[in-house]
Amino acid sequence: MYLKKVDGPRAVTLADGKVMTRADLPPENTVRWVASRKAAVVRGVVYGLITQDDALRRYNLSKEEFLEWLSAVTEHGEEALKATLLQRYRQL
Repeated sequence: MYLKKVDGPRAVTLADGKVMTRADLPPENTVRWVASRKAAVVRGVVYGLITQDDALRRYNLSKEEFLEWLSAVTEHGEEALKATLLQRYRQL
């Protein structure tokens, strides 16, 4: 079996004991960002599966956009990433 060389770990263990691999990250050509995909990218960065710079480059995100996702998850949990709940969690 051939494994492609990648920078960083291939898998990380999350706080709840689940294992997250690079296959759990959204595809690089993702255009429609639903809450679960945003959360997967945030988890990948927080747990060291990919670096923040790699995530920004890979998904063509601005630093501000990623930091908004991170802030929403940190303050309110992954539910805050849903577009329908955005106004409830938005800071005034």
